[in-house]
Amino acid sequence: MDFTLHIWRQDNNKSSGSFKTYRALDITPEMSFFEMIETVNEKLECNGAGDGRIALEYDCLEGICGTCSLVINGVAHGPNRGVTTCQLHMRSFNDGDHITIEPFRAKAFPVTKDLVVDRSAFDRIIQAGGYVSVNTGGAPDANALPIMRDVADRAMDAAECIGCGACVAACKNGSAMLFTSAKVSHLGALPQGAPERSKRVLKMVDQMDAEGFGSCTNQYECEAVCPKGISTKFIAQMNRDYMRASLSRED
Repeated sequence: MDFTLHIWRQDNNKSSGSFKTYRALDITPEMSFFEMIETVNEKLECNGAGDGRIALEYDCLEGICGTCSLVINGVAHGPNRGVTTCQLHMRSFNDGDHITIEPFRAKAFPVTKDLVVDRSAFDRIIQAGGYVSVNTGGAPDANALPIMRDVADRAMDAAECIGCGACVAACKNGSAMLFTSAKVSHLGALPQGAPERSKRVLKMVDQMDAEGFGSCTNQYECEAVCPKGISTKFIAQMNRDYMRASLSRED
């Protein structure tokens, strides 16, 4: 399989970038998307091309770490639903395809280099309130704290969020509501997170706004591209929690 790649190249977040065209030749259908790009990188190194290696970021290659922040043909993580870029294989494309590859685009996600973006804004949102203060001591027995099954399932559904940022990249407003609501909800649903529930949602939403993320206008693009299928129902839950907490807010 042969492909024509249109890849975004940018030196740093201070410079302007542009698309450069490369050829990916003799690609097998079983190759992952990153393996395909690395074959191009190998040729760039061997040929001593002036552009140098294409900077990209990935780690676990198992759809867990969330670092593979690529927009492929206009879709965050590519054409397949429920997968990250590292789980995308070249059999999802046709021989001879032109593929446009660019980094996630958002004010709060500055481009570090080429296809790498700085998503540390997510870390600061979590740091703002993503903790519990209950002194649990050692690891308790599995049944020491009874939790209703539906509550546990709801918390686990929210906790599946890997913080990849695809929701932000897909949103026309660059909103981080899906990510923030997932982090708020998975702690708020459980008894261990109840004491800080009100303070947590206020602090995390305030930090989200301070980072420059946009507002949610219910387009549902975030849910459509989320590799873990995080539901927008958590946004509704966070909005309810935020309104309730705002009524008793002490500034």
